[in-house]
Amino acid sequence: MIMVQTSSGIRSTVWLSLLHGCLFFIADSGTDAPDSSTDMSSRQFKAEFLHEWQGTPDAPYFDPSTPRNITGLVGHPVRLLCRVKNLQNRTVSWVRHRDIHLLTVGRYTYTSDQRFEAQHKPRSEEWALRIRSPQRRDSGQYECQISTTPPVGHAVYLNIVEPETIILSGSELFIQKESTINLTCIVRHTPEPPTSITWSHGEQVINFDSARGGISLVTEKGLKSTSRLLIQRAKASDAGIYTCGPNNAPQAAIRVHVLSGEHPAAMQQGCARSVLETSVLFICIILISSILLLNDLQILT
Repeated sequence: MIMVQTSSGIRSTVWLSLLHGCLFFIADSGTDAPDSSTDMSSRQFKAEFLHEWQGTPDAPYFDPSTPRNITGLVGHPVRLLCRVKNLQNRTVSWVRHRDIHLLTVGRYTYTSDQRFEAQHKPRSEEWALRIRSPQRRDSGQYECQISTTPPVGHAVYLNIVEPETIILSGSELFIQKESTINLTCIVRHTPEPPTSITWSHGEQVINFDSARGGISLVTEKGLKSTSRLLIQRAKASDAGIYTCGPNNAPQAAIRVHVLSGEHPAAMQQGCARSVLETSVLFICIILISSILLLNDLQILT
């Protein structure tokens, strides 16, 4: 592996090394006959400051297995966790990076926002930040910090999401008469899988036992639930708005057009617009090339 270090990085390393050496020099320096209090202060300085800088085995550290990415749902409590080993007499705090806001110190909460709460069991290595009723604005990076010198931190990224329902075909679907209407609805970011997903055509709930026949539904439930509606041998009366409605997420709708061999006006307009845009772009390229060529000829003459 080839390590590349910028000039600014090299300068930072040099300055840190010089500072480190100066601190050792200051800690070891003194009069020819130092008294016991001075010697004790020097040893304490080494033990509490320089000892931590060297990252000795008895310094506090974070359990690296603690999750760094947490996904929560709007309105549902979420818990950010860090696990600290060998904490000794140090303090653990939680800080929000967005505004560098101190949220908790030890077992105490230091914010007026009552949705935030420090959680810690005595003699436990776990220090948690609990957020009641989180909102989308709470998404972002948080840091669990140990009060060493300098402080060390464990970053956790929180992503707050809302339940979502989408139909893969988009807002409109054009199909030919006698073909199959195939609609796929996806429900995600729900606290639990929906107990039911209802399909409607216009204002009427689709009845799979109706005399229409040829209607089937396949549903798979999980972290991301999928419902697939199939209507065979489509006819003009099957056109209209179809709605997918899970019981614990917003609805999604799509307009289906059943064609009898003709091309939909929307498609024709789209094609005409595409041709027009391409023509305009081509003309612009020719004009720019001509201007550049004329400039070159003027320079030569």
